[in-house]
This record gives sequence, C-alpha cells and structure tokens, in this order.
Amino acid sequence: MSAIRTDALGYWVALSRVPRLGSARFRLLESFFDGDLSAAWESPARELRAAGVGRAVAQSIVSARETSSPDQELSRLRDAGVAAINWHDPAYPQRLTETDDAPPVLYLRGKLPADDAPSIAVVGTRRPTDYGRRITADLCSSLAAHGVVVVSGLALGIDACAHKSTVDAGGVTVAVLGNGLDTVYPRENLRLAERIVAEGGAIISEFPIGVRPEASNFPRRNRIISGMTLGTLVTEAGETSGTRWTVYHALEQNREIFCVPGSVYSESSRLTNRLIREGAKLVCNVNDILVEIGLETSERQIPLDLSHAQATSNAPAKSGSNGSAETTRSRYHDPIECQSTPPETPDPDEAELLQHIATEPVHIDDLVTLSRRPIAEISGLLTMLELKGLVRQLGTMHYQLVA
Repeated sequence: MSAIRTDALGYWVALSRVPRLGSARFRLLESFFDGDLSAAWESPARELRAAGVGRAVAQSIVSARETSSPDQELSRLRDAGVAAINWHDPAYPQRLTETDDAPPVLYLRGKLPADDAPSIAVVGTRRPTDYGRRITADLCSSLAAHGVVVVSGLALGIDACAHKSTVDAGGVTVAVLGNGLDTVYPRENLRLAERIVAEGGAIISEFPIGVRPEASNFPRRNRIISGMTLGTLVTEAGETSGTRWTVYHALEQNREIFCVPGSVYSESSRLTNRLIREGAKLVCNVNDILVEIGLETSERQIPLDLSHAQATSNAPAKSGSNGSAETTRSRYHDPIECQSTPPETPDPDEAELLQHIATEPVHIDDLVTLSRRPIAEISGLLTMLELKGLVRQLGTMHYQLVA
C-alpha cells in the first residue's frame, strides 16, 4: 500500500465513526478518490454513491459532517491520550493487513511490537479453574521468556491471567478491547491495562473513543486478536465460551490453533478437547508452540542416550503369560509422549497425590478414595502431573508414575 499524507489522518478518524463504513467500503472510497479521503469526506452524496458505498452509508457520511470535523476528532484523541494509525502506517501490524477484514483505523495507547516479533494469541474462559489459571500462567511466562508477544482481550479470567503472567515475566503483551480507549472494560482490569502500557506493551481497539462495550463488539474484536498473531492458544474453554469466535476467525485467517487438554469431566475443557480431536495442536509445554512457530528449542530437548537404546535392543524379550514376547511398554495403549523437558517439581497438593501413585497402574476412583478429594480436583491434579512428566495415563483412567 502506498503512503498517504499524515495530515489526512483526521479524515480517516472522522470516517471511522460513520456507521457501517467498514474495511470493504473504505477500500471503495480509497480507490474512487485516488487515496484522498479528504475528498471523500467533503463530497456530496451522489459522488459517494458512485463510489459504491450505498445510499444509506453515503447519507451517513454527509450527516457526520454536520456534527463533527477531522480536526475535532484529532483533538479529542489528544485529550484522551490516544493515538490513531491507519493501515498505511508502518506501525500498523503487518500480519493484520494480510487478513480480509483488517480495520482501516486502529486506536492505541502504548507501543505496538515490531512486525518481526513472534506473537501468539492466548484466550479462554472468563471463569477458569485453578488448573486453567496455572497452565495459562506457566505457558505465558515461558512464551515471554522466549521473546514471544502475548495478545489477548483483557477480559476477566484467562485473558487477564495471560496478560499479567506475561508482564510478570518481563515480556510484552497487547490487549485488544471491544470499546473506545477512553475507558477500560472491565473496570477490574484498569490497573492491569495501565501496567501493560507502562511496561512496553499496548492496548488497542478499532472502536473510536466514546464507543461503549456492547456485546456485538466482542466477536469483531476477536478477529484482531487472531489476525495479528501467528496462532491462537486456547488454554481452557467450554463449548459456549466466546473463545470459539477467536478460533473461527483464526481458522478463516489460516492461523495455527493450539489447545491445552483438560479433564473429560470438566465443562471448562469441552471446547479445547473437541478442538484437539478435530486437529488442533495439542500443547503440553511451551516447546509444542515454539516448534510450530519456528523458534529454536533444540537446546531444551532431552538428549537421546544411544548407548542405552542399543543395550535395550540387544536384551532378550520378556515372555508374557500367553507365551508371546512382550516389550517393556505397558499392555495398555501407548501414552502420548508430551514431555520434552525435564520433569518439573510438584506443588504440595500434587506431591501428596503422588504418594498414592506407584509404577503399577491405579484407577482414578481409587485415588479419590485414598486421597479423600473430589474427583474434579483429582482430575486437575493428574493433568498437571502429566504435563510435568511425573505421571502418565495408560488408558481407561489408569495412571502410573513415570520412571
């Protein structure tokens, strides 16, 4: 796209306030008026209709001139401490320009990361379980440590956890809002938004200042979250979660989908488990994401002990009760090998549960009885222990220690 005069920005801002004047109609105006949106702002309705924007939108542009002006719009932005960029600006996210419905204008506070910075959207339920919060925090902290920008929607729950964990780890995060940047929604995240900006990130929106957070804004907001990133990570979400809109947009934009598996008993993991079944990338640790987006992780891999493998291959096969040779693997289904880093240390609750798990398979119902904890809690602890490489599920809800 060719550069435009910087003094024309006010016309872009003023036009962005016109109802139903989206990206497609902006392109029609740019084309018809040879990139000069000041001419589009000042033209009579008949010329606007000739540009192809339609009678209703043409009349809305004419009406907007009676109540506002480009200079007034720029003044309002300055007073609110909000900047604006259009899709010709070098600061506009390049990945977003590659999508079909990129916003003509983005409003921002803070600083957007460079286009060559790897970025991942992290989204999920507004009502996460303890498991959901923990895995989100762990993954976002690790992404930040590898220089990956985390993008989310500043909503309560997983979004807020993703932003906070990234900033806590010294990383950069971008929050995409579904309202004007003169307010922060939800108000509970006001301090978090201020911290994001203060520590090198940004909050952005396609909605002009003064626009209130309405339900219809958020599905549109989600296409920006997915569109400006290499892929979308869903850490915990149910089937009815608004997260599904971000996933749909990411699929339309040909972006990667990453999902953390959860308990089959948890409503909060229904969407993630289904998406994995349908082909999303299963995530057990940060390397599962880094490899897909092309970041080097070989130094974090467990080296292969070829001498041990050779010794094992030369050992005689163990004979089973039916007389046939058995390998040292379990006779249950082979577990998915997710662990590519050394096992992590369990927390006190996990350590207590580990006391009831041995190298012989034990059923989850027995663990409920032995530990005197509810099955939902046991399931969450087992999932964390699996992610840390300390236990493995052998099928039919049986678990054993990893040697």
